[in-house]
Amino acid sequence: MNKKFPYKLIDLTHALDSAIPTWNGGCGFNHDVHIDYSDCQDEYKFRVMKVKMHAAIGTHMDAPSHCIAGGRFIHDFDVNDLIMPCVVIDVSDQCHESYSLSAKDVADFESKYGKIAVGSCVMVTTGWSNFWHTPSKYHNNHVFPSVSSEAASLLLERGVGAIGIDTLSPDRPEDGFKVHKLFLGADKIIIENVANLDSIPPTGSFVMILPIKIKDGTEAPVRLIGLIEREVGL
Repeated sequence: MNKKFPYKLIDLTHALDSAIPTWNGGCGFNHDVHIDYSDCQDEYKFRVMKVKMHAAIGTHMDAPSHCIAGGRFIHDFDVNDLIMPCVVIDVSDQCHESYSLSAKDVADFESKYGKIAVGSCVMVTTGWSNFWHTPSKYHNNHVFPSVSSEAASLLLERGVGAIGIDTLSPDRPEDGFKVHKLFLGADKIIIENVANLDSIPPTGSFVMILPIKIKDGTEAPVRLIGLIEREVGL
């Protein structure tokens, strides 16, 4: 990395492979050799891979059309709409499998760090990503930390642009999909299965959400990048 570049980059993306946790266990990732070096008859050797997967896999983005008829698709988002200031609300200390981020958690964050700015991406870190390499625990019969509709509504009042979380979803099925309806209904973005949020400060960073640009896509895997401003001289 050029030391003159003013940001340190943090990869917030889980690597894709066939063993990662998925929503229903049936949308796993397959990455197979289609043509191998030994199949090439001339001096130029190539390995060609074939990928098969569902769109909602690994670290991924939900576009409004995922839940809202007539909502924007993945390809409708300009890249300038996908770079946002980032705040991280850390509830990992009090979290358990049925914990839901509350409006009080948001208020407590703001009392310490100031009001969440319009256009921010709010990342919720629960510590659940520690189970990523134990898919049965991460999935946990769809019981995992999530976000309450009250907290989601408060964040929308703040005018945030996106919400992300280090679990399969900001919604547990047992609670309905209220956060999806609220955020996607407001033409916002949801990011699921975020990695490495413990490397991002509570405030002062940015996030780049870089989905595969799928025409009429309602969801897409992303390479999610955090940007932390470098100290002068580093």
